[in-house]
Amino acid sequence: MAESDWDTVTVLRKKGPTAAQARSKQAITAAQRRGEELETSKKWSAGQNKQHLVTKNTAKLDRETEELHHDRVPLEVGKVIMKGRQDKGLTQKDLATKINEKPQIIADYECGKAIPNNQIMGKIERAIGLKLRGREIGEPLEAKPKKK
Repeated sequence: MAESDWDTVTVLRKKGPTAAQARSKQAITAAQRRGEELETSKKWSAGQNKQHLVTKNTAKLDRETEELHHDRVPLEVGKVIMKGRQDKGLTQKDLATKINEKPQIIADYECGKAIPNNQIMGKIERAIGLKLRGREIGEPLEAKPKKK
């Protein structure tokens, strides 16, 4: 027992902050208070989908001035949708369920508030059996024979 060293001191150190903790606002302000050197850089358009950048023209379209506005579904098409839906005995909700869309979309198309989407128009055409695009609006949709 005489050989034990009472003067030996063991120091336990904390682990450094994780990468996420080091980037937090609290860690940055604490380092600034301590007077440490910091290097911060902001990545340009990080975490954004570059396909959907807002341009000047899109902002103008969103304001919808008289000379620059979104095209809406004509009322003629809305009436054809309503007639075809009622002929099939469907409600707006039934038609929306049938084409996997929300009932509000059908309501918007029927009253002419919707911005036309060819995918949705195609689904509605097939569901009610009437053409909604082109010159023959309101005529029955003919099933074209498939070529082999």
